[in-house]
Amino acid sequence: MKGAKTSRPTRPTGPGPERVVLVGVFKKGRDRALDEISLAELGRLVETAGGVVAGTLTQRLERYYPASLIGPGKMDEVAALARNLGARTVVVDEDLSPAQQLTLEARLGAKVVDRTRLILDIFARRARTSEGELQIELAQLSYMMPRLTGSWRAFSQQVGGIGTRGPGERKMEYERRHMELRIDHIKAALDKARTARVVQRRRRETVPVPSVAIIGYTNAGKSSLLNRLVGAGEPGRPGAVYADDKLFATLDATTRRVALPGGGWSVFTDTVGFIQKLPTTLVAAFRSTLEETIHADCHILLEDGQAPDAAAQKATVEKILAELGAAGVPRVTAVSKADVLTDDDRRRLQGGDPERLLVSAMTGEGVAEVLGRVQQVLSHRWLLREVRLPPGKSRLLGELHNSAMVVGRSVEGDSQVLRLRVTAENWDRLRAKLSD
Repeated sequence: MKGAKTSRPTRPTGPGPERVVLVGVFKKGRDRALDEISLAELGRLVETAGGVVAGTLTQRLERYYPASLIGPGKMDEVAALARNLGARTVVVDEDLSPAQQLTLEARLGAKVVDRTRLILDIFARRARTSEGELQIELAQLSYMMPRLTGSWRAFSQQVGGIGTRGPGERKMEYERRHMELRIDHIKAALDKARTARVVQRRRRETVPVPSVAIIGYTNAGKSSLLNRLVGAGEPGRPGAVYADDKLFATLDATTRRVALPGGGWSVFTDTVGFIQKLPTTLVAAFRSTLEETIHADCHILLEDGQAPDAAAQKATVEKILAELGAAGVPRVTAVSKADVLTDDDRRRLQGGDPERLLVSAMTGEGVAEVLGRVQQVLSHRWLLREVRLPPGKSRLLGELHNSAMVVGRSVEGDSQVLRLRVTAENWDRLRAKLSD
C-alpha cells in the first residue's frame, strides 16, 4: 500500500534546525484517528528536541517486517523523500530492534531514530538536577548496550579474518566494559539518593505533613497548576516552578508548600509527565523519583482539556500508575485549561460527573474547588482535632508539634487550645498521653 504524506513537504532554505522525515508504521484495523494523533505527537517531540519536520510517510501493515519494520518499497520511498528534502534524519514512530535500526540506516542512507531514542534525547536536554542527569544517563546506556554489538559487528566482519578477532570486536568489548562500569557507578549513586529520599520520607512520617502529587500526561498543565496553587502566578516569581507549553518541560520532581482551606498546609509535588509508549528504560531509571507518587496521600489526576485523544491519554496514565503500584492512591480528577473551553467542551468533558472538576491555571477557576476536594480526601486519614492544654500539661506542647500539624491556637483562661491536623494513628498515641 502506498504511504500517504500527512504533512506538506518543506525544502531547505539554508542552515537551520535538523530536518527530519517522520515514518508512521501502523497495524491495519487500528483507529486511524489515533494513529494520526500519535504521529502528530511524534512531530511535537521532534520539535521539542530542536528539529523540524520536513515530511511524513506512513504505512499500514498486517504485520511488521521482522528485519526492517517497513517493506522494501517503502524504504525506497522514504530514502527518496529524505534525499529530496535534504533531511539527514528519519524518525520512526515505533521502537526498533538493533538489527532493524542497522538495516534501515544502511538502506536509507540516513540516521534513523526510533521513538525511545528521541524521548531519551529530550530528557537528556531537560534534566536540571544531578540525580536527573544520572537517571537519564542510565536509561541511555541501557538503551545503547544491545545496540553496541550490532554497530561494531559490521566493522569487525569487514576487517577481521577467519578465526581472528577484528579490531571492531576488540573495540566493542572495550566499549561494553566501559559502559558496564559506568552503569554500576550510576546505580550506586542513585541507590544513595534513593536511600536519602527514604530517610526524608520517614522523617516526614514522624513529623506528619500530608503529601499530594499532581500527575498526568505531559503538557497537561501540571506545573502551571502548581504555580497557581502556591500563589506564585507566572514563572519567574518567588516560589514558581518552570512551566512551558512543551512536552516534558518538567523532568525533576518539584515540591512546594500549599495552604489548605481548612487550615494547615500540605506539600504538593509536580511530577514528570507521562506519554504513550514511555520507554521502559526511563520508567526503570526514574522509579526512585516516581516513588514519591506511590507514597503520596492523594493524587490530583490532571487531564488535558484540549487533548483530542483525552481517553487514550488517561488510559496511558492509568497504565503507568498501575505499573508503579500507585493505582490505589485516593485521587481528585481535574480537567485543565478551562479558560479556553467552550460550553459544549465543558459539558462533554464533565460528562455529568460532579467529581470531575474544571480548572484553569490562568484564571484560577476551579482552584478552590480542587483544594477543597483534596482536603476531603486527606481528611479520611488526617483528622482535625482540638486539644486543651492546662498549665500542668504544657510539657506536651513539643510532643504535639512533633506528631501533628498545629493549624490554630488560642488561649482560654490559663489553658492553651490547639487545633491539630493529625493522622489517626498519631492521634491515638497523643490521646493516651493527654489522658495520663
